This record gives sequence, structure tokens and C-alpha cells, in this order.
Amino acid sequence: MNDAAFSGADLAFLPALEVAKLFARKQLSPVEYAEALIARTEKLEPRLACYVRFTPEIWRAMARAAETEIMAGIGRGPLHGLPVGVKDIIDVAGITTTCHSKILRDAPPATTDALVWRRLKAGGAALAGKTSTHEFALGGPSFDLPWPPSRNPWNPDHHPGGSSSGSGAALAAGMLPLALGTDTGGSVRNPATMCGIVGLKPSYGLVSRGGVFPLAFSLDHVGPMTRNVEDNAALLRAIAGHDATDPASVLRGHEDYSRELRAGVKGLRIAYVPRFHRTDHVADPHVAAALDRAARRLEAEGAIVEEADLPPLAEFASINRVIICGEGYAIHEAWLRERPEDYAESTRRRLLPGAFLGAADYIQAQRRRRQLTDAVSALLATHDAILCASSMDTPAPIADVAEIERTYPRQSRTPFNVTGHPALCLGVDLHPNGLPLAAQLVAGAFREARLYRIAWTLEQAAGFVGRRPPL
Repeated sequence: MNDAAFSGADLAFLPALEVAKLFARKQLSPVEYAEALIARTEKLEPRLACYVRFTPEIWRAMARAAETEIMAGIGRGPLHGLPVGVKDIIDVAGITTTCHSKILRDAPPATTDALVWRRLKAGGAALAGKTSTHEFALGGPSFDLPWPPSRNPWNPDHHPGGSSSGSGAALAAGMLPLALGTDTGGSVRNPATMCGIVGLKPSYGLVSRGGVFPLAFSLDHVGPMTRNVEDNAALLRAIAGHDATDPASVLRGHEDYSRELRAGVKGLRIAYVPRFHRTDHVADPHVAAALDRAARRLEAEGAIVEEADLPPLAEFASINRVIICGEGYAIHEAWLRERPEDYAESTRRRLLPGAFLGAADYIQAQRRRRQLTDAVSALLATHDAILCASSMDTPAPIADVAEIERTYPRQSRTPFNVTGHPALCLGVDLHPNGLPLAAQLVAGAFREARLYRIAWTLEQAAGFVGRRPPL
């Protein structure tokens, strides 16, 4: 089936949609592709710990099935034959959803697929495995759990961001082209930022959470993670859609989120919000410089970039914290009473304050949340997107607990979990320390196509896409 020669490293970093085209043209076999990436994963996984459960035999079987269908002229869609890493809080039938926790390590296998995985499987995607996370998508990188924390491919002595850590690290390392993460306070966008990939938190309600272990019901999102913007738009199209079992799910028709991709940004208005990284948390100067360059690059492409303001980060962060504490404690209350010692110390420390929250605290947080959402929506009523920081620092050494605790809250991702607007992070440069630098773009609710259009233009102008970690 192979009319073209590819090295393992070349295959590892080909964009997903390019690989799919090679499959369709019968220039590359899904089985050959699987074997190349499986070999790479087996080489790198001992260093990076991207998986709770790597599933090469399932991957091979699904790749063989896809190859048979492609050879017979059967096409299931643009992701046919491509492997996907699934964060291990998302159910895959026949595999235990551990949430990276001793609490669920010995739980029975899931009996049904989460809707997002069911949709991908129907489109011919293959399962690469269940990727590592922070315990229950909370806490941080922990060494007191049944599985080790993932590490950053750009420098394995550093963490890769979380909680969708394994998905982000595996993508950046060239182990797979597509992955799913979840985002309650920034957990798709943090590893995207730290690993130099693309991660989207969609509009609240756009992607089903059915079959996904919850952290905070009113903040949780499932999002696509890829190495470039175009692949991200394709993955979102595959997983988006109404789910009657998810009470937050919205009823919207299917969309082609890449339809505006190459339309450019000439005449679009971008609100640049520097207060987050200049005032609220003073960022590393290289982070600040990369954001200023991103603004100038969009301007050079014809966008109208204007500095604008939003409420302080501390207000968004406090609202996010109260809601996660309250909703998270409600989910974990029984286990915290019966098995507190089975949680990682950092997870337990973050969940227990929920026991002391009153109803008034939670209700007041939700009232203020509405006001903050209105402030962001008002800015997006006059602008096509917001440009702002993601993290204020590059990732800390994974063994430096104090530095992780200091730097993790220095970010501006949580505002958009509070408000529900779609937000995307992408790599735009490298820090002198060799770790990625990123920017965040935010658009109006359900305006993902416009968000991808701006992100694709910035991606091309920045020239970071295609950079590989020194593995």
C-alpha cells in the first residue's frame, strides 16, 4: 500500500489531516502508521509517562479494520484510521476509567463509551490508549499515586501542564496526532501552553460530557487537542453535537469549523487584554514579549488590534475556586469521608475546603459569575476575539513542589471556564530556556469557526507550528 517512503520521525509529526489524505490515496497504510507510532511510544513512554493504559493491540486491530475499509473504498470521514489518545476520565467500554486515582484503580471496566469517543469510533478513529491526568482532573503532578505524572517532552525534568497532561505530552512528543482532554479551570489549555500544541476549550454545552467523570458540573468542558489549528477544527467537528443525556448540552446543527480557516484577519477587530500579564500577574518578560509579538503579527496581517480591559483575574479565579470547591466536594463527599487517605495529598487539599462552603457562598459566586460573563460578552460584542496570556511562566521543574504551587495559579485561563466562551491556546515561540511560549485567543459563544480563523492566521505568522522537541 506504500508508494512513498517516510521515516518514523517524519510520520510522527505529520499533521493528522495529511496522514488521512495519504491513507485515502493508498500511499500509506493505517497499519504502517500505527506500527511507526507504537514503536515511538514504546521508546519514549518510559521517560514521559503519557499513558495510564497504552493499548497497542486495540490500536492495531482498529487500524487493520480501517485499512480493510479504505482498501474497499469505504470512507468514514476525515479521521478514518487516525489514532486518538483519550484522557482517562473519559469512558471507553471495556477499560477501567481510573481518573489516575487509587480510588478507581480497581473499579470495573466501563460498560459503555462516552459519547465523544463513540462519535470518534463511528468515524473510524482508533484508540491509542487512556492518557494520564492529574487525579480526578484536579491537583497537580503528584508522585503519591498509582501511576507517575507525565513529563514535558521539551524538557522531561519539567511538568507538561495539566490536568490533560498525558494528552498534551503525547502530542508534543509525536506519539499520536489527536487527543481528547477536559477543561474545568484551564486543563486543555495548560498542557497546550506548556507543550507548544493547540488546545481548545469549546463553548460551554457544545461538546457532550456524557460518560466523562465530572469535576465541577457547571464548569466542565471536553476539548480537542492537536499539533495544529486545522487538525483541531476537524477533531472538534467530529466530537461536537447535542447529547440529550447531558443537561448542559445545546441543540445546534453540525458545523464545518474550518470553513473560514484561510479567510485571513483583515478588518477583524481583536481586543488585546494586557492587564492580565502586566498588572494582575506580572509575567516573565519573555512571555510578555511573545504576546506583544502576537498582537503585532495579527496587526501585520490586517487585523485591528486594540488594547482593552476586563475585570481583574482575582475575581474570576475566586469565582472559579468557589464553584470547583462546592461542586467538586459534592461529587467526592462519600469517598473523602470513607477513604481520604487514598487521595493524593494535593487533591485532598483542594477538595476538602468544599466541606466548609455555605449555600450563600455558592449562590453569591454564581451571581457574580453572571456579571463577569456579561463583561466578557460585552467586549466580544464589539470585537471578533480577545488576545491575552495563558500562563505567565514556563513550566516549573516537576520535582519542585513549591515552584509548581507558585506558578500554577499565575494564569488567565479560568476566566473563560467561568464565562463559558470558547478559548484556544497555541504555541507561538520558544523561551530562551527551550520551553514553549503560547498565546490565548477567545471568541464569542459558539463562534469557534471565527476563533479558528484567527488562530490559523497567527499560527502561520508565528511560524512555531512544526517545531519539535529535542527528543
